[in-house]
Amino acid sequence: MKTVSPFLELESSPRVDVIWDGTPVSLPEGSNLAATLLAAGVDVFRHTPVSGAPRAPFCMMGACFDCLIEIEGVTRQACMLEVTEGMVITRPHDMGAHDDET
Repeated sequence: MKTVSPFLELESSPRVDVIWDGTPVSLPEGSNLAATLLAAGVDVFRHTPVSGAPRAPFCMMGACFDCLIEIEGVTRQACMLEVTEGMVITRPHDMGAHDDET
């Protein structure tokens, strides 16, 4: 049985400051954005437009689109991005977002 955390590499990498939905977060530079947000405790990336159901990364390879986020007004897949200094990341505003979930 594997006992080592898959997030240990994330924990030891140099950190940069980003903003997630208005909150400052320190994430490992150059790491996968979706993975680092999950490791930081973000469990809802967006809400579906019809039902408002919460969504988070599922496939981690760009096929499912459940990890959509918004950066500088552009909706992107978090699993296809690397963390860079100064990112301002929000939930997509046109996806039926609910202000009561973090």
